Amino acid sequence: MKNSECGSSKSEKSHTILKTFLMNSCFASRIMETPMGHQRYRYKLNFIEEGSSTSSVTANNNWHDLRGDALCLEEAKLVGIDKHKPYLIDKLIGGSSELQVVAVAGMGGLGKTTLVRQVYKDDAVKRHFQHHAWVTVSQVFKLEDVVRDIVQQLFDEIKQTLPQDADSSDSGKLKAILADFLAGKRYLVVLDDVWQVGAWDALKYAFPTNNNGSRLMLTTRNSKVASLSTTELGGMVYDLKPLSLEESWNLYCGKTFQGNDCPPYLEKISKNILKKCEGLPLAIVAISGMLSTKDRNRMVEWEMVERSLRAELEGNDSLQSMKKILSFSFNDLPYNLKHCFLYISIFPEDYLIEPKKLIRFWIGEGFVQEKEGRILEEVGEGYFNELVNRSLIQVVDKYYDGRIINCRIHDLLREIILLKSKDQNFVSIIREQSRALPEKPRRLLINKPLENVGGEHNLSSLRSLFYFGAKHDSISNFSMSIFFNSGLRLLEVLNCRGAPLNKFPKEILKLYNLRYLSLRDTNVSSIPKSFGKLQKLYSLDFRYTYVTELPVEILQLKQLRQLLVYRYVHEFTTSIEVVGFKALRGLETLSSLQSLCYIEVNQGDSNLMKSLGELTQLRRLCILKLKAEDGNYLCSSIEKLRFVLSLSLVSISPDEVLDLQNMSSPPQCLRHLELSGRLETFPHWISYLSNLSHVGLQWSRLQVNPFESLQALPNLVVIEFVKAYDGETLYFKAEGFKMLKMLALGKFDRLKRVTIEKGALPVLEKLSFTDCKLLEEVPSGIEDLRNLQELELVDMSNEFLMKLRQRTDLMHIPDVFIGRETDCGLDGYFL
Repeated sequence: MKNSECGSSKSEKSHTILKTFLMNSCFASRIMETPMGHQRYRYKLNFIEEGSSTSSVTANNNWHDLRGDALCLEEAKLVGIDKHKPYLIDKLIGGSSELQVVAVAGMGGLGKTTLVRQVYKDDAVKRHFQHHAWVTVSQVFKLEDVVRDIVQQLFDEIKQTLPQDADSSDSGKLKAILADFLAGKRYLVVLDDVWQVGAWDALKYAFPTNNNGSRLMLTTRNSKVASLSTTELGGMVYDLKPLSLEESWNLYCGKTFQGNDCPPYLEKISKNILKKCEGLPLAIVAISGMLSTKDRNRMVEWEMVERSLRAELEGNDSLQSMKKILSFSFNDLPYNLKHCFLYISIFPEDYLIEPKKLIRFWIGEGFVQEKEGRILEEVGEGYFNELVNRSLIQVVDKYYDGRIINCRIHDLLREIILLKSKDQNFVSIIREQSRALPEKPRRLLINKPLENVGGEHNLSSLRSLFYFGAKHDSISNFSMSIFFNSGLRLLEVLNCRGAPLNKFPKEILKLYNLRYLSLRDTNVSSIPKSFGKLQKLYSLDFRYTYVTELPVEILQLKQLRQLLVYRYVHEFTTSIEVVGFKALRGLETLSSLQSLCYIEVNQGDSNLMKSLGELTQLRRLCILKLKAEDGNYLCSSIEKLRFVLSLSLVSISPDEVLDLQNMSSPPQCLRHLELSGRLETFPHWISYLSNLSHVGLQWSRLQVNPFESLQALPNLVVIEFVKAYDGETLYFKAEGFKMLKMLALGKFDRLKRVTIEKGALPVLEKLSFTDCKLLEEVPSGIEDLRNLQELELVDMSNEFLMKLRQRTDLMHIPDVFIGRETDCGLDGYFL
């Protein structure tokens, strides 16, 4: 069974790219509040957008001007409005009589304001509500000004004179006027462009909660604002999505070619440029407007835009408004998050970013600050989630339990932060056309062979060095001498994943400030004894290398937090062998360890089992080659690991018993559990793990149905069982497995019948059977699983498949996959 951190499988992916971005603005006043030394203070000021003012009024006016420009651009060509508008109108005028919120969320430039304005102006909406008001909140606002604006609109609408205190600067008096006016009436108030939770908190109590069907409508780039507002008052969040390819093309052609068709010779170039916009209306209109001024017969000009859109963003006046609007979200970030977000510019275009890896980079560079009661990884995860909430990071794939597999950023936003990185000398990139290393880089990304790079090098300021690229046969050696001859005394992060390395580069041992080291996916097979010199190392990633032994000197690395040394051996079977590293005596001295994977037990070493209990900070523990006699000490140690989230235990052979019964108080935080080995009885303590979301059993060969002990777990989302149960029947009771989304059963050799009672597995999305040769027919009750999206059947009997084809009541399942395992992998077809 594949461990969740090691990549994604088809079954673990959602197929939706969430493309929502938040854009906020940063002001010098915030920076000036931080008492720092002159040099750092000046460096912070460099983050302020050129032309920004220390006056919040000026900055806010500038924002309103830009919003007006964007709105005009969008309204010039309204595309896709009609498919959203009826739904939102229905939510406003229908439903509950209580005050509710309809929040429209999404990245800046998607047309949220344009859409909501069309809804707000609709005749049916105007007739339904007695009173209407629209106010733009934006990122800098005064509460009294916003409330006064709403009061003014409401009284103007009915042509009444304003009350005496309506010009007051006391927000309390203004809220009282507003509440008094709206009491007992059905009203619609639009709060456009709410940036922060604090803005919502300041405004929400100004509106009386009556039972007249009143509504508040929000537009926001912050998913947290949308979620909180609808949670507190009820209602719904409407995530506005980017335009489809067809809608994007229609908008592009309408603006670029004034409604005419795109000339055939420009179609490929146009589609490549349009791809960068990723369905963002503001970007499509701005870029197509710029292209409309170019000579259609001069293809070289169009090819130049396709080749270097970043240069256009930097120098073309017609794109500056769009660039500034997309930059507002970055400018609004707190100082520490600015660095974290700029760090993403190290990843190549369209690179899928693993959150855990990104957070470890941040920690390695010192961007993550400790907070009381939280470890660095938890603080870093908070930083990451904040960037997701602000819609600066797109979530690409999620596991069934909601954890993010990988993410990316919008192409245009990446171009913008690359410009900022260049201006700040934050990240430098060696590309194919590069002939020399940049001068005094802080962070260096290599995605080309180094043989062509010449000149003298000053790398004394280098903090991070990254190599991104597959193993190229044309590159016989990945020489690091070009860097070490220049001195790398400040280097903290070294990522050589996928580099063509056949042995450990000894130059690394000179990097005394190194905190993060990855030689993942290389051919390195051994580590030198002098590795203990790297005293500051936090993360060591030797996954998918050929390292199986670690020098005892590694025990000197007292700050080590991640020790990841293993590889998978794939044999195209339902079993995947894991190769880890041999256990070291004294491992308990690495008291800061958060992740330890995969450690191979030395036979008869009871001291190791005892010592594991002293690693009390562990969040992830993976152990190989366990024997039955290890059980007592192992259970005792696991009970002490109260923070552990993920636990994987593998016996020395499929027939070896895992003795896990002697555990009375298992770690209650445990979310991911994998057990590979013979189980004489199902461990009783598993049924008490209320936080468990993923459980995998392999080779267990239980005689008693394990599902009965699992069906009531409130957060169980994924079950993956291989040769786990020797019974002939499985029966899923009504109301069982309320949260389960994926159920995969493999090599259930004696299984003949599966019955799913109505009401069981209510949210199941994927059901998989592999090599269950005696299963006679499709599970009874599967027709009632209305949320089932995928039915996977691999290596099943011909009788089973014949009966499957007779089932006309399974048409509601979008994907039915029938396949077989062959020497070349999975070979199948979709029905």
